[in-house]
Amino acid sequence: MATAVLTAPGGTEPPVRRRRRSPWRWALGAIIPIVLVALWWAASHQGWVPAYKLPTPESVVLSAVDLADRGVLWTHIGISIQRVLLGFAIGAVAGLALGSIVGLSRLADGLLAPTIGAARAVPSLAWVPLLVLYMQYGENSKVTLVAIGALFPVYTTVAGALRHVDPHLVELGRAYGYSGVRLLTTVQLPAVIPAIVSGLRLALAQAWLFLVAAELLGSTMGLGFLLIESQNNGRLDRLFLAIVVLAVLGKVTDALVGVLERFLLKRWG
Repeated sequence: MATAVLTAPGGTEPPVRRRRRSPWRWALGAIIPIVLVALWWAASHQGWVPAYKLPTPESVVLSAVDLADRGVLWTHIGISIQRVLLGFAIGAVAGLALGSIVGLSRLADGLLAPTIGAARAVPSLAWVPLLVLYMQYGENSKVTLVAIGALFPVYTTVAGALRHVDPHLVELGRAYGYSGVRLLTTVQLPAVIPAIVSGLRLALAQAWLFLVAAELLGSTMGLGFLLIESQNNGRLDRLFLAIVVLAVLGKVTDALVGVLERFLLKRWG
């Protein structure tokens, strides 16, 4: 199958530059977390902040060890990851489809964009009673709320990027006999890979944000549930633990999207 590519003068493809994180960059990125932990340790041990407002780092670690030994922590983490990944996948696919339709069709842009823009402005907690009404308390309502959070960033970035695809590139694709969905998947979407990846990263961050709201829906497990239960019971050590775990998982999943970005740029860059 022929593949449409743009070549540099002289008939050779321009090289794709990919930044690789050196050990020095990793070390540089670790400076602020280390400083924050040091300040946290000092503030909790020197009495700068009362103990009932700030637990010590050691107490948070001990709380993690206790929950891990009982298997509870891994259950919370596993359930939350499952909800985020399912919701993210559904929302990303829906956002990619809607963004493609709106970005390539003026009729769809005029018909759908105002309604989608209004829905995007609805806060996450505002969806909770509606989802409870129609889906009851269960996994479907939680995953749906996470999917709603993931949908809009992908939709926005993809629709905006497709509106600005080089028309000469599109004409080149048509010259190779591509049209419709084949033109979209072979020429137009690969041309906006950086925008798609940016949308996926924003969507993933939104999915983790919406997770806490989703786990308000009658949850008995999950990191959002652990966060809220710890607040209600005055367990600041577990509350801080839930925040730290959410931050770590968010960074890890973002790094995985970075791996996907490098693969896509290598394939279509």
